[in-house]
Parts: sequence; structure tokens; C-alpha cells
Amino acid sequence: MTFDELQLHDTLLRAVKAEGYTTPTPIQAKAIPEALAGRDVLGVAQTGTGKTAAFALPILQRLSAKAPAGGARPIRCLVLTPTRELAGQVGESFATYGKHLPLRHTVIFGGVGQNPQVQALRSGMDVLVATPGRLLDLMDQGFVSLRSLEVFVLDEADRMLDMGFIHDVRKVIKALPAKRQTLFFSATMPPEIVELSRNILTNPVRVEVTPVSSTADTVSQQVYFVEREQKRGLLTHLLKEGRIARALVFTRTKHGANRVAKQLEGAGVHAAAIHGNKSQNARERALDDFRSGSLRVLVATDIAARGIDIDGLSHVINYDLPNVPEQYVHRIGRTGRAGASGTAVSFCDGEERAFLRDIERTIRRSVPVVEDHPYRPGRAGPRPVELASAPAEERERAPQGGNRNGGRGQAPQRAAGNGGGGGGGGGGGHPSGSSRRRRGGRSGGGRGEQRFDGGRSSQGGGGGSNRANAPAQRGPSSHPRPAAAAGQSAAKPAEAPPPRPSRPSPKWF
Repeated sequence: MTFDELQLHDTLLRAVKAEGYTTPTPIQAKAIPEALAGRDVLGVAQTGTGKTAAFALPILQRLSAKAPAGGARPIRCLVLTPTRELAGQVGESFATYGKHLPLRHTVIFGGVGQNPQVQALRSGMDVLVATPGRLLDLMDQGFVSLRSLEVFVLDEADRMLDMGFIHDVRKVIKALPAKRQTLFFSATMPPEIVELSRNILTNPVRVEVTPVSSTADTVSQQVYFVEREQKRGLLTHLLKEGRIARALVFTRTKHGANRVAKQLEGAGVHAAAIHGNKSQNARERALDDFRSGSLRVLVATDIAARGIDIDGLSHVINYDLPNVPEQYVHRIGRTGRAGASGTAVSFCDGEERAFLRDIERTIRRSVPVVEDHPYRPGRAGPRPVELASAPAEERERAPQGGNRNGGRGQAPQRAAGNGGGGGGGGGGGHPSGSSRRRRGGRSGGGRGEQRFDGGRSSQGGGGGSNRANAPAQRGPSSHPRPAAAAGQSAAKPAEAPPPRPSRPSPKWF
């Protein structure tokens, strides 16, 4: 089937062909004829299958066929999306496919000033693309009226549920006219979304091109088992190999996204982070740099990444596995789009094994395991690139790890060294044998604790004193003695400092 067979107007066909599209995707081939007939549509398909064009093209054809009376431009179509990135993506699609039509559209979302959006609304809009929060704000202020609405689109409905927008969506739906066409699209169909679709759709036609929560065949999947503290080194190693042209890296938290981007920059990999705490300008700048290729790695959270559509994105990397299996489907759907091939790489530590089992159960397939890599569990990974290239003075200050039997461990510890050693080993985590942070430190069983580069603390109990190899305490005894005068005998070596008391000594001691 070609687009010529879908009974689209010549103006729309010209715009579609100008983008290089001749054959519709399965979701487009099934949804467009039903939407053109005026029916409500329930579309179920994973991301990257062309859902936006599946509703944008029939909407543009419907709105252009009949101009509003009196020359006014009330809002006749509302597209509700969960994130500002997806809203921008949908707005671009309406602009691309409708460039030969006398229709107007605008996009509104939070995180930016509302005055330009209000001015655009006052000038009159045929199509409004919005996120729920900002839309409700402008509706409450009287800047948005939906009385003349003809078509309502709820895009990425399952993501609305995940982000806690379901109550806002219900408020918006209450303000819609009862007589309308509704197009409902979702990548997954959890029970809450099924219930919502039943409440807002009237005798819908269900269009499902793939099983719910399945992944695209164009995406090659693989998983690396790795300790949490070794993930940073493994990510840098894979990117330094040079086989990854551009990668979208997912983390579970905003702080984690910032940390990973900073660490990659320190290792010489151009990276940036996007998440909800970033300003809209910063997010758009990072996305533009990523699209143009000047930015090699984009580190994102699930919320910020929804709606990212990057041509030629070769890899998606799950730095942290999601605890919701459907999010895995959404993530890896960023690559392998429009028939192109892509690779999805996942890091899995010991605490994430249960997440991996849930994902494999949901997608009904096993993810191949990559065994041959230098950061396998139980094996000390190479020294991080950014530490190996650091000045000698900084490398000397870095912790080297410890072992249970005392003294320093031979293999470098990347994230956290062991605490107290036995016998004469003392603190073990610091090159001098002492822990850089101590709690307790009593003779005969104290514990040393250390944190390095944001890693989790590692503690070890020791049978000997934690002060065995530690530097002397501050005070008069810690200052070096003056050099012996000429003709005098060499001074005796300083006696070892006394064991650290169980409680902190007064300042005057």
C-alpha cells in the first residue's frame, strides 16, 4: 500500500512525499482510513511506529475541508501529550504536513513564560497541542475555550498514567463537548488505561499492529551484568571503543543523569543531560546539538525522553534498568525507528536482576547476555579513564581499596574501598592505610568507612587498631622536629602515636 491509496488530499500527499515517505507504516495504513471516516480510534502500537502521522494527516484533512463560520479561529482540535518534548514533536508534524494548508496551530507547555502562548491563542488557532498542567492553568484563567472542539487526541495515554497526569486528563475531558471525534493512542494498555478508553471513546475501532508491550524487531537487544560501582567504567569503555555513533543513555533519577553526563565529559566524551529540572532553553539546546551530531551522548530520564525522535540514533543504553517493564519498551523504541536498525544495551547489577526478569516476561523474550567485557562481576575493572589521566598528585589521593586480611588490596577499587583492615592493615581504604572517614575507630574492632566518587560506602571490621598506620593526630606532636644542629647526634625516631581514644579528645588535649 502507498499513501496515494489512503484517499488523502493532494496538498497532504505533496507534503508527505516531500519528506521522503511513500509507504505508510502499519499503524498509519489501518488508522488513517478509520479516522477519515470520522470514527473513534483506539490505537495500540509501540513508539517509533508513526502514530503522530496516523492522527495528524486525517485531522488536517478534516479541518481544511470546512472553514469556521465568520472568519473566526476557535480551537477545533486538541492534542494532549504528557511531555513538552513530545508536544514540540507533534507540533512540528502538524507544521510539516500542513504547510500547504491555511491552518494554524500552536504548542503550549509549562516551564516557560505563558505570555507568548497567550498571545498566540488570542490570534486564533485551529489546532492546539498541549501538556495537561499548562492547559488547565490557561483554561482556569479564561484563555482557552474548548466549546468548538471537533477532534480530541490523547497521545501516549499510558505515559500520562505513569507521570500522574490521569486526574488532570479527566478534568480536561470534562470540559470537552460531548459530540466530538476521539483518537486514543497508547503503547501499552494497563487496566487503568483500558477503563479510561471505555469512558471517552464511542464505539471505537481498535487498531493494534503489534502485541501489547512488544519490542520492535529492528532493535537488537543485549544486557551486560556489571556491579553498580563498575557501570561508569563500562559505559566509558563502550563509548571509547568508537562503534557507537550517538547514544541516548537512560538513568532512573535526575541527579543520576547529571552525574553520568559530568563523568562522561571528564572522560572526554561530549555529553549533556536533560530532565525535568533543566530549563526549557537548556533542554532544547541539548536536543538540537544531539540532532545535529555535535553532541554524541544525551543522558535523560524517562519523563524527559518521551517524544524524542532522532533520525539515525544508533544506540539506546539503559544505564539503570527501569523498575516498570513498559518503560523499557518506551526507552528502546527511541532507536530502530521507521524501519532502521538500532541497538539497545542494558546494564544490570545484582539489585536489578528482578527488573530484568520482569522485562523479559513482559516482552516475552530473553535478552542476550554479553559475557566478554572487562567489567564482569567478581573481577576488578580497569582504572577509570578520567582517573588514569589525572595528575599524579590526584591519583595518589585516590583510594586504592583494601582487603579483609589487612593492608591495601592489590586491585584498585573504583567506587569504595574496604574500611578497616586486620592487624597492621588499619583503615585500608587510603593509600596510607587509614580510612579517609572514620566512625568509631576504637582499638580492637573499629570500622573504617569511606566514600569515593558518589559510590556506596564499604565497611570492614578489623581485629587490630584502626590507627596502626594512620598519620599522627593534630597538635604539637604532629609537627616535624627541627633538623639536628651540626655536631649533634641524630634525633631518635618519634614514638608511634597512642591509640585513638573511644571518645573525641578535648581541643586543649
